[in-house]
Amino acid sequence: MAKAKVLVIVESPAKARAISKFLGRKYSVKASLGHVRDLPKSQLGVDVENNFNPKYITIRGKGDVIKELRTAAKKADHILLGPDPDREGEAIAWHLMEILGIPKDTQCRIEFREITKNALEESVKQPRLVDQPRVDAQQCRRVLDRLVGYKLSPLLWRKIKKGLSAGRVQSVAMRLICDREQEVRDFIPEEYWTITGHFKSGKSTLEALLARQGKEKVSLPAEDDVNKVLAGLDGASYVVSKITKRERKRNPAAPFTTSTIQQDASRKLNFPVKKTMQIAQQLYEGLDLGKEGASGLITYMRTDSTRISGEAQTAARDYISEKIGPDYVPEKPPFYKTSKRAQEAHEAIRPTEITRVPGDVKEFLSRDQFKLYKLIWERFLASQMKPALLEITTIEIKGNDYIFRTSGSIIRFAGFRKVYAESEEDETILPSVNEGDILDLIKFEPKQHFTQPPSRYTEATLVKALEENGIGRPSTYAPIIATIQSRGYICKEKKNLYPTELGQIVIDLLKEHFQNIIDTEFTADMEEKLDQVEEGALTWKSVVENFYAPFEKDLIQAEKEIAVIPVEEETSEETCPKCGQNLKVKQGRYGKFLACPGFPECRYTKPFNEEIGVSCPRCTGKVVVRRSRKGRKFYGCSNYPECDFTSWDEPALKSCPECEHFLVYRGKERKLYCPQCKKTIQDENLSPESDVE
Repeated sequence: MAKAKVLVIVESPAKARAISKFLGRKYSVKASLGHVRDLPKSQLGVDVENNFNPKYITIRGKGDVIKELRTAAKKADHILLGPDPDREGEAIAWHLMEILGIPKDTQCRIEFREITKNALEESVKQPRLVDQPRVDAQQCRRVLDRLVGYKLSPLLWRKIKKGLSAGRVQSVAMRLICDREQEVRDFIPEEYWTITGHFKSGKSTLEALLARQGKEKVSLPAEDDVNKVLAGLDGASYVVSKITKRERKRNPAAPFTTSTIQQDASRKLNFPVKKTMQIAQQLYEGLDLGKEGASGLITYMRTDSTRISGEAQTAARDYISEKIGPDYVPEKPPFYKTSKRAQEAHEAIRPTEITRVPGDVKEFLSRDQFKLYKLIWERFLASQMKPALLEITTIEIKGNDYIFRTSGSIIRFAGFRKVYAESEEDETILPSVNEGDILDLIKFEPKQHFTQPPSRYTEATLVKALEENGIGRPSTYAPIIATIQSRGYICKEKKNLYPTELGQIVIDLLKEHFQNIIDTEFTADMEEKLDQVEEGALTWKSVVENFYAPFEKDLIQAEKEIAVIPVEEETSEETCPKCGQNLKVKQGRYGKFLACPGFPECRYTKPFNEEIGVSCPRCTGKVVVRRSRKGRKFYGCSNYPECDFTSWDEPALKSCPECEHFLVYRGKERKLYCPQCKKTIQDENLSPESDVE
């Protein structure tokens, strides 16, 4: 076998295949399959008495991989290490140097943010030293997380229940969810009313909302206030008192960062954060595109920068001019502000080739890969286009001293919206009226409303909150959410995140005894210190030492002060068919389930049938809450499998007055909807005799 001149080591086989295609026979490309060394799972692995020195061991199962890499290294003239361009990747490169015996002064680290021929050829020409401060920043995070996890978790075992664990950053995320839940519970709705006027001008009708009395904004806290206004409008004539038109420029959103792609994929594609990052990783590492071979479709997906390279901007401008029209190309390439903490060497997430149109590669991608690639491609292209221009028309209607107002918009120039829109915005065209026109009143429509509590976090809004509070880094958002879900501290229903009883107990304990651990400002300050370690301004061991001294005091104090907190598990009347014991109600990542208390000897589990108080429309059973394999909530019959009734929407205790089909609740406002008639049913249209027995 011919001796390979250069060995390139990356993390994944998919990445290795794509890189091999571009680098050619001169290079042998191998995969380390992620980290090869880490702290041991069976012990703390950090010597707190000896300057917090970490003890690294070979990860179980990586022996054959390391053996293969060492064999390949012996046959190579040069070794290049090309893990991902972030702290984690730098640490992987450092560990590979250690196990392969590469001298520390060897320029063997290469970095690329897209898997394309040009990017790879440039990177192999410019190897550098492993960036030790960046490695130290990763070590610092790893050691801090290990100290918190392995010192705090045993305390939770002793004081609450076995199997619990706590994390440094995850606990802060949990606190955000718990605090928001408390806000929702404490919220007291306030009543308010609106009055909509329905007017007629010739054959056209116009709806406008009561806005002012004179120059004062109208406030209608109760029905009595509505009646006073209606009395004041009695006998009034209505005239178009003012028409204003103004042009509004709507700028495109910046190209995606890790945070914004997670938010948009959740909102537009209904992807959980973890799924988004898994698919983005596949698009980055490279997919087989038929005759073209394996190619990376997007740039590196863990980034907090909105910067775009000059070459990519030029390519985008050429594409826009040729395919969409020169009128859509801005005079200058747009520039987007980046957060202070962003690593400016990074780029935003963008397609590696703007000419690789989503439709052209659709046949080579899975459905979800295509959806995410299309989203990234459209967002990037739109970010390089001209703003949209809208004409906003506002009409004011005066009756006595009261002013009604309505607005409409017309798109004068689509701009970036020709490719990508942040949200669905339809044109609202108002009827043609002129100032001074007299309108006929059709009717007034008073409506009662109540203020709404703050929205519970979804995965997307939690990511946004973590980013805004400076908690975690782009690479940590998905693992944070996955961890607190897998531990049973939160559950997800219709995208909303709820703390479980166990999660609330753990957070209450941490609030009382470990304020720093769950304080957002303290955690954000720690992130800044990690950045300073990466910049070489602080040593990682000093950061750990300053954190650990007060943390250890809190641990000792908490051990003395915290009494055992009993967590009573609900016992079901159902018995285990294997051993006869009464099943216990457990809380998992997707809600409640039944499990045998004889675990681990007996591992029997079954779904928890939570009744909603509605009879099955098909049989004598009860409608219960169930979970799909992916954790999605749906409704089924308690007599399953004898009765196969299911519904994604919650069945209501009422039937349709027209077809007598059972009704369901839909949307946030829980409007009654008939699946048979396919229309919303007004509650006042239902008579008592239409109730389902």
